Amino acid sequence: MSKEHPIETAYEYVGGGTALAKELGVSPSMVTNWAKNRRPVPIKRCVQIELLTGGAVTRKDLRPDDWHEIWPELAASD
Repeated sequence: MSKEHPIETAYEYVGGGTALAKELGVSPSMVTNWAKNRRPVPIKRCVQIELLTGGAVTRKDLRPDDWHEIWPELAASD
Protein backbone atom coordinates (compact mmCIF):
# COMPACT_ATOMS: atom_id res chain seq x y z
CA MET A 1 0.00 0.00 0.00
CA SER A 2 1.48 3.35 -1.01
CA LYS A 3 1.58 6.33 1.28
CA GLU A 4 -0.69 9.25 0.40
CA HIS A 5 1.13 12.07 -1.39
CA PRO A 6 1.20 15.33 0.59
CA ILE A 7 -0.67 17.02 -2.26
CA GLU A 8 -3.60 14.69 -1.57
CA THR A 9 -3.53 15.82 2.06
CA ALA A 10 -3.61 19.42 0.82
CA TYR A 11 -6.75 18.58 -1.19
CA GLU A 12 -8.59 17.99 2.06
CA TYR A 13 -7.75 21.46 3.34
CA VAL A 14 -8.96 23.37 0.30
CA GLY A 15 -11.80 21.20 -0.99
CA GLY A 16 -10.23 19.00 -3.65
CA GLY A 17 -7.69 19.02 -6.43
CA THR A 18 -9.54 21.52 -8.61
CA ALA A 19 -9.92 23.91 -5.68
CA LEU A 20 -6.21 23.59 -4.90
CA ALA A 21 -5.31 24.29 -8.51
CA LYS A 22 -7.52 27.38 -8.49
CA GLU A 23 -5.97 28.67 -5.25
CA LEU A 24 -2.49 28.20 -6.71
CA GLY A 25 -3.31 29.59 -10.16
CA VAL A 26 -2.34 26.39 -11.98
CA SER A 27 -4.24 23.81 -14.00
CA PRO A 28 -5.86 20.82 -12.30
CA SER A 29 -3.74 18.57 -14.51
CA MET A 30 -0.60 20.16 -13.06
CA VAL A 31 -1.77 19.32 -9.54
CA THR A 32 -2.49 15.75 -10.68
CA ASN A 33 1.05 15.51 -12.07
CA TRP A 34 2.43 16.50 -8.66
CA ALA A 35 0.21 14.01 -6.83
CA LYS A 36 1.29 11.18 -9.15
CA ASN A 37 4.98 12.14 -8.83
CA ARG A 38 5.21 12.93 -12.54
CA ARG A 39 6.64 16.36 -11.67
CA PRO A 40 8.03 17.76 -8.46
CA VAL A 41 6.04 20.49 -6.75
CA PRO A 42 7.72 23.78 -7.74
CA ILE A 43 9.49 25.61 -4.95
CA LYS A 44 7.17 28.61 -5.19
CA ARG A 45 4.11 26.37 -4.89
CA CYS A 46 5.50 24.56 -1.84
CA VAL A 47 5.45 27.76 0.18
CA GLN A 48 1.93 28.57 -1.03
CA ILE A 49 0.67 25.10 -0.13
CA GLU A 50 2.24 25.29 3.31
CA LEU A 51 0.42 28.59 3.89
CA LEU A 52 -2.90 27.36 2.44
CA THR A 53 -2.90 24.32 4.72
CA GLY A 54 -1.83 26.23 7.81
CA GLY A 55 1.33 24.14 7.98
CA ALA A 56 -0.42 20.78 7.83
CA VAL A 57 1.48 20.12 4.58
CA THR A 58 5.00 21.51 4.80
CA ARG A 59 7.73 22.31 2.33
CA LYS A 60 9.63 19.37 3.81
CA ASP A 61 6.68 17.08 3.02
CA LEU A 62 6.45 18.32 -0.55
CA ARG A 63 10.19 18.22 -1.34
CA PRO A 64 11.53 15.41 0.88
CA ASP A 65 14.71 14.89 -1.15
CA ASP A 66 15.96 18.45 -1.49
CA TRP A 67 14.17 20.74 0.97
CA HIS A 68 17.34 21.15 3.04
CA GLU A 69 19.18 22.53 -0.01
CA ILE A 70 16.38 24.94 -0.94
CA TRP A 71 15.52 26.14 2.58
CA PRO A 72 18.68 25.64 4.70
CA GLU A 73 17.15 27.74 7.47
CA LEU A 74 14.62 24.93 8.04
CA ALA A 75 17.46 22.44 8.50
CA ALA A 76 19.01 24.71 11.12
CA SER A 77 15.76 24.70 13.10
CA ASP A 78 15.57 20.88 13.31
